[in-house]
Amino acid sequence: MKIGVLGLGFMGSTHLKAFKEIPDVEVAAVCSADPVKLTGDLSAVQGNIGGPGEKYDFSRVKKYADVEPVLADPEIDAVDICLPTDMHAPVAIEALRAGKHVFVEKPMALDGNTADRMLDEAERSGKVLMSAQVLRFLPPYVALRGAMSSGALGLARSAVFRRRCAAPFWSTWLADPSKSGGGVFDLLIHDIDMAIHLFGLPDSVEASGYEDLPRGIDLIHAELFYPHGGTVLITGGWHHPKSYPFSMEYTVTCDGGTIDFSSDGRVPTLYRESGDAEKLSHADA
Repeated sequence: MKIGVLGLGFMGSTHLKAFKEIPDVEVAAVCSADPVKLTGDLSAVQGNIGGPGEKYDFSRVKKYADVEPVLADPEIDAVDICLPTDMHAPVAIEALRAGKHVFVEKPMALDGNTADRMLDEAERSGKVLMSAQVLRFLPPYVALRGAMSSGALGLARSAVFRRRCAAPFWSTWLADPSKSGGGVFDLLIHDIDMAIHLFGLPDSVEASGYEDLPRGIDLIHAELFYPHGGTVLITGGWHHPKSYPFSMEYTVTCDGGTIDFSSDGRVPTLYRESGDAEKLSHADA
């Protein structure tokens, strides 16, 4: 499959690294308004996790400054949209109409109605549309799903998903809610997706938060209430810029045990009702 990567910021750079590890996938085109990045020099790219950007050999890759020529290129089978969030929907819809499969970074759109339009277009086109909700595929979260999938632990009575990082000093558009939706929307959508993936849609939601974007603060505490009495707390967001470290964690308490993980050093572990503790592997899922 020949892929065109649209956007060469932090996520575009991250996806390029991943594509190198996937057999039968060729990055055939890249698109950026930055001429330096089109040379393959992504060393100035920064983000909330991982190291600095790398330098790539784009000598055999088609290079475009605009999206339209990529979508018009008949050799491109699929596009990977790593553009600012407000551009996800219009570019995805245009790409689907051009006959391309679409992989789009999260959040797939800034509101539900627009996301529905994207889904409708994908159905009409017969092409694949996938959003990069990566938690479903990360080993600690695959281990969580595996531990719960058999039902042996009983009902989930309480779950906490937490995700925090510094405000994005490396990006101007992320700090603009009209383009990104804000820190809470951009960051915590991972944990919302994981909660719905594991437990389904809640009966009701209550949330409160605080936003002071000039200081880099955008935080939320949201509770999802389920019909069997279980409650999911999703909390976190942006803290002050530059120095605050990235972290993610969860604690899920079921009738038969509690499953706990933190990126700060606690591997996924099941603490059973019997008192036994068992480290979990995603290979068991």
